[in-house]
Amino acid sequence: MAGNKEAWLDLFADDAIVEDPIGPSHFDPEGKGHRGRDEISAFWDKAIAPNKLEFNFADTFGCGNEEANVGSIVITTGGYQVTTEGVFTYRVNDEGKLVALRAYWEVDRVAKTARKLS
Repeated sequence: MAGNKEAWLDLFADDAIVEDPIGPSHFDPEGKGHRGRDEISAFWDKAIAPNKLEFNFADTFGCGNEEANVGSIVITTGGYQVTTEGVFTYRVNDEGKLVALRAYWEVDRVAKTARKLS
């Protein structure tokens, strides 16, 4: 939320993967995820940089080196706002670096929440 790309990228292990959402989307047409610093950096530029994000997690479940957050992310961009409801998971390695960020949300469901801001 701070908008600091380098600080965000530094959270990831070199071979990390971001799947947000899991499966094909306009961010990832083949649905293979974004692996490694260069691809995760490009994901930032497409999905995070142009938007304002507000995280609203209703519950968090931590198990070992993994965490699942249930809730929503409100995204504001280009005069519109959408709400992405889902489950957002994070897995870290023994050094505390993210190795997987996976987001379970449905593109069509999010599109139905779009509203024009006045």
